[in-house]
Amino acid sequence: MATAASLPVPRVARFSMRLAPTLPDLFFPILLAAWFGQPAVWQGLLGDGDTGWHIRAGEILLATGRVPAHDPFSFWRAGERWYAWEWLSDAIFAELHRWRGLEAVAALAAAVVCLWAAVLFAWLLGRGAGAWISLAVTLAAVSASSIHFLARPHIFSLLLLAPALWTIDRDRRAPDGRLWWLVPLAALWANLHAGFAGWLAILAWLTAASALERHAAAARRYGLLAALSALATLANPYGWQLHRHILGYLNSPWILDHVEEFQSPRIRSESMLVFAALLLGAVALGARWWRRTRWFESGLVMMWGFAALRSARHIPWFTVVAAPVIASACADWWRERAERAPRRRAARILWEVSQDLGRRARFTAWLPVLGALALMAVLPRSGLADFPAVRFPVEAVARNVDRLTGGDPSHVPPPRVLAPDQWADYLIYHLYPRARVFFDGRSDFYGPAAGEDYRTLLGAGPAWPQVMARYGFSVALLPLDWPLGRLLEREPGWRVAYRDGLAVLLERTKP
Repeated sequence: MATAASLPVPRVARFSMRLAPTLPDLFFPILLAAWFGQPAVWQGLLGDGDTGWHIRAGEILLATGRVPAHDPFSFWRAGERWYAWEWLSDAIFAELHRWRGLEAVAALAAAVVCLWAAVLFAWLLGRGAGAWISLAVTLAAVSASSIHFLARPHIFSLLLLAPALWTIDRDRRAPDGRLWWLVPLAALWANLHAGFAGWLAILAWLTAASALERHAAAARRYGLLAALSALATLANPYGWQLHRHILGYLNSPWILDHVEEFQSPRIRSESMLVFAALLLGAVALGARWWRRTRWFESGLVMMWGFAALRSARHIPWFTVVAAPVIASACADWWRERAERAPRRRAARILWEVSQDLGRRARFTAWLPVLGALALMAVLPRSGLADFPAVRFPVEAVARNVDRLTGGDPSHVPPPRVLAPDQWADYLIYHLYPRARVFFDGRSDFYGPAAGEDYRTLLGAGPAWPQVMARYGFSVALLPLDWPLGRLLEREPGWRVAYRDGLAVLLERTKP
């Protein structure tokens, strides 16, 4: 007598199953609706002012048909050489902003984040981790990475990393021609975000690990892939100069010491506790795999785990390389116990159900349909007219446009505005080309000397009068907690023109 498990599935039922959405299809809209169901989360996507100058840089590109090559935003370095090395991302943001404003830019960021998570989920299912383990590990990766969920070009690197590593993973198991799609992907990546440099490092390690594992054919195959991908990244407006510039930026002691996102993570919030748990688990498992000469996966865990400890901006990359290691180890542990358990034990039933649910790990046409419906359902009804007022001087700028721009640009030269770098990004977004700033989020452009001057003003260091005189500031838009604002209020030649609960605007009254 045939058991229920061996009964044939009717052809109509199999056809209906192929038409039904898969788990990754469903995961994408459910995560989109659950994570971005609150207006405050949408505001969080706009929590970094860099989004503002990226939009304006993209608009310059769309208007001129050329990638910007000289600084358009500052008053003291205007016209100097500038690497707009995320130009393609800038153009995408600008086109979306032209269509539906900040709402469209934030919607793209939300969709990209959730699509990245869906790809990671599908990858873990494809490795045989099962539905429950894949879901838990993916959600942990999402939580740990959430500190960097911002409408900035780095979201494209996150999106490209997961399918690229998935392609490598499949090729290591069964080589095929799909691997070579990673070469044009590298060219695209080099024009979207500087994360391509990290991808080239991963390919170099893949080649070295294959040689260490004594797979000569694999080492030659992946060495060729790494060489072709490196050549493909030269297809950018700056050629090899882009690589030199990015390496200099990533190794700048001033950047590493003073730019906030390059600082080590503070293990306090819930998302950082999840990151710590993933780090401990992945490093322990990676060390175990290292002893088994599975050097590529374990080496990635060690490499990006160390990078994440040094710089919080690398946490999302670490979660992508750690997720398959953790999921596979958990799946192996559960499989061994399920196979030894009696057929009716809960552990075995749950394992078998998990495996059955995870068999269809591909995406179908349901994904864009369900994603679009979820996005329309969770977009804020009132839209996103501006950056969050709790972090940016929305009211101060709206009430003092003439003071910040000098009024009629045909008669009065624009004032020299001092503002924090994040607020300078906001001024670029709202007032360019009528206003120019001192120091914005492009820390690679301004360099360490200007960075030290900025830090002197930030902390009202002993040399602040000399720095103020050197740059000839005529307007200062400062947070209330900046000591310099309180000093300027008492300084002869300056007066308070505006104050609210977040900012103070001071004007110079004497030349």
